[in-house]
Amino acid sequence: MNSLVVWDERLLKYDMGDHPMDPVRVELTMDLARRLGVLDRPGVVVERPEPATDDVLATVHDPDYIAVVKAASTGRRIGVMGLGTSDNPTFVGMHDASALIAGATRRAAEAVWLGEAERAVSISGGLHHAMPDRASGFCVYNDPAIAIKRVLELGAERVAYVDIDVHHGDGVQQVFYDDPRVLTVSLHESPRTLFPGTGYPDETGGPAAPGSAVNVALPPGTDDARWLRAFHAVVPGVLRAFRPQLLFTQCGADTYRDDPLANLQLTVDGQRAAYLALRDLAGEVAGGKWVASGGGGYAVVECVPRAWTHLMAVLTGDPIDPSRPVPDEWRALAASRRPGRPLPATMTDGGATAWAPWIPGDSPDAVDRTIMATRNAVYPYFGLDPHDPRD
Repeated sequence: MNSLVVWDERLLKYDMGDHPMDPVRVELTMDLARRLGVLDRPGVVVERPEPATDDVLATVHDPDYIAVVKAASTGRRIGVMGLGTSDNPTFVGMHDASALIAGATRRAAEAVWLGEAERAVSISGGLHHAMPDRASGFCVYNDPAIAIKRVLELGAERVAYVDIDVHHGDGVQQVFYDDPRVLTVSLHESPRTLFPGTGYPDETGGPAAPGSAVNVALPPGTDDARWLRAFHAVVPGVLRAFRPQLLFTQCGADTYRDDPLANLQLTVDGQRAAYLALRDLAGEVAGGKWVASGGGGYAVVECVPRAWTHLMAVLTGDPIDPSRPVPDEWRALAASRRPGRPLPATMTDGGATAWAPWIPGDSPDAVDRTIMATRNAVYPYFGLDPHDPRD
């Protein structure tokens, strides 16, 4: 199997300073993946990206917005179009850094669609909140949407986007809300308790694309077993009905139980189980064509490097044994980068990932009510029975 990892250390320049979106999480991910041999596997190609051009960025973003990002990148103090806020502070070189991430994710999707790789990953990508005309939620350019636009340009008729970040994938949903060629599926913490305040079950697509948006809004405190039950009760059914030709997944790791910005309770083990499920679904419904990106994740030592190393291992071949020790050299690097942070000893949290299948009916469990709300809202568009657990 040929797998592509699109990576270059220049991607670490997406650096907002003293900010949760800390590039150290990506640096530590790539170092851990190297030390565990993931990048040296047979068939794995590591390719340096090129930045997206203005014309490419304009497939999603307004030219006026791109011009403002460029102006802010010179050091000018600019406070418009979502820039200059605590979420999206401007920094010197912001346009170049953001365009490089967009180029990396676009290249990953292009390579998979053209058959140059069966699977590909852009671990620095996943900036899913950026809107066509403004920055939002730590995101300047929406690289997943730009990548999907490229696949559509190359002739794809059906692309599925599955977002497992703790925050709703609002930017990608908005870009494709009225496009029947793109199915957006987002599992996230409830908009009642978390940014960006969207992603309710009744957001199901625009007039030209009813059923093209699927939202699973999970209550705070959802753990591995209940998250996996919700995933398996909704995602396989809609993907099988949609029959995508390519599966794009945004794999934000901020569902973690100790993430400082959110309230779900997944372990690294639950996240690993999600990646395995996505791999299997890509093989079943999309001929194996799978593109993955990173996304959020702010437990930058405790979770993100392990989670995304598991992701890259699943994408490039055999999964990593959860009991495998974390190399001492990596622990030393992590301690030097962020002194005082807890250092994991192994690739597991000891999480319990067995899950009970969803059964329709009255239930006091808030996750089961979420499942039913989503299925009621969107399953009829696919000719599926919301109350039949076989669908």
